[in-house]
Amino acid sequence: MENKYLNILSFCFSNTICGLLIVSWLARNVIYTNGLSTTLTWRRKTRKKKNQDDENKMSLLDLPDLTLDCILEKLSPSELCAMACVCSELRDKCVSDHLWKKHMEKRWGRLMGDAAIKEWKTHVTTLMACLKNSNPSSYRSNAQQWRSRLAANLKPFSWLKTNHGCHNGGSSSSSSPIDSVMYWYSNLESGKFWFPAQVYNRENGHVGFMMSCYDAKVRYDNRTNTFQARYSAHGRRAAEENVTWQRLRPALVETESRDLHVSDCLQGLRPGDHFEIQWRRTKEFPYGWWFGVVGHLQNCVGEENCRCVSDENVVMEFRQFRPESPWKTTVLNRKDHRETGNEVSGFYGGVKKLGTEEEVSPWKRLWPSQVLD
Repeated sequence: MENKYLNILSFCFSNTICGLLIVSWLARNVIYTNGLSTTLTWRRKTRKKKNQDDENKMSLLDLPDLTLDCILEKLSPSELCAMACVCSELRDKCVSDHLWKKHMEKRWGRLMGDAAIKEWKTHVTTLMACLKNSNPSSYRSNAQQWRSRLAANLKPFSWLKTNHGCHNGGSSSSSSPIDSVMYWYSNLESGKFWFPAQVYNRENGHVGFMMSCYDAKVRYDNRTNTFQARYSAHGRRAAEENVTWQRLRPALVETESRDLHVSDCLQGLRPGDHFEIQWRRTKEFPYGWWFGVVGHLQNCVGEENCRCVSDENVVMEFRQFRPESPWKTTVLNRKDHRETGNEVSGFYGGVKKLGTEEEVSPWKRLWPSQVLD
C-alpha cells in the first residue's frame, strides 16, 4: 500500500514540475516577445524623432553668405585655419583673399613695402611656372591636391610645415592657393619667405653702425618673435639673428644698395632739417643710410640773419659723433652733388629729406645713450 501511494505522489510531483516548467517557458516567451516588440517600437520612434530634430537644426552653412562672411571676418588667422579643416565648403571660404588681406595688413603691412611685394610676386610666378613645366600632364590633377594639402597642414600656429618646392606638385592660379594672400601670410609666419627690408643699427647696435640702416634679406622666426637677417657679402658679418620688429623698415624698390640715390632735395635743405644720406666705407661696399641734421656754415652770423639756405654748399651734421670725429660733418654742393669722400672718412652718396615725424621718430628712439667716437 505504501508503495502505491509513493508512486502516485511521485507521479503528481513530476507532473507538477513539468507543468511549472511549461508555464514558465510560455511566460518567458510572452514577456520576451512583448519586450522585444516594445523595444523595437521605442527605437523606431526615437530614431524618427532624432531624424526630425536633425532636420530642424540649422547648420553654419545654412546661414546667408553675408552673415557667414561677417562671422569669418571676426576670426583670427589660427581660427580661420582651424575652420578651413572642417569641410571643403568652409575651406573654400576661409582661404578667400578678402578675409586674409585684413590680417596681412595688420600683421605684415608695415614691412611689406614695394620691394617685398615685388619679390613675392616674382617668387610666385617662378614657382607656378616651375610646377607647370615639371609635369604638364599631371598639372590639373595636382591642382586639386593643393587645397587638400594646404588645409591638412593649416593647424593653428603650425604654418605649412611642408616645403612647397618644385617637386611637391602644384596648381593653377584659378584653383591653387599659391598666389593667395593666405599662402603669402603662411610663408611669412613660417619663415619660408626671405624678403627685402632695411635693418636699423646693424649687428645689434655695434658702434660702427650706430644710427644707420642697411639693406638685408630677412625672414621671421616664430620661436623667438624676431628675425634673421642676411647682409651683403662685403661687410663685417654676413648674417644676424634676433632682429626685433622695431629695428626693421621696408626696403626701397627705387634704389638698390649699390646705386647712387638721386638727390632732389638739396636745394630746399635748411639748418635743422633731418635727413638720411648714403654712406659706405669703401667703394666695394654697399651703401647704408645714415641719419643726420642740417647744420650752419662756419661763416653764418646766427639764426636771425642766417643765409645758409641760399649758399651753394650745405653742411651735413652727424651729432651722434664727438666734435673731433672725422665723421662729425661733411659739406655737399647743392647744385652738382656726386659721390664724394675718400678712403679715410668714407664715401657720401645721395640724400633724402625726412619731412614727417613718422620718419624721424625711429631715429630718435634709437639715439645712443652716449656720444660716439
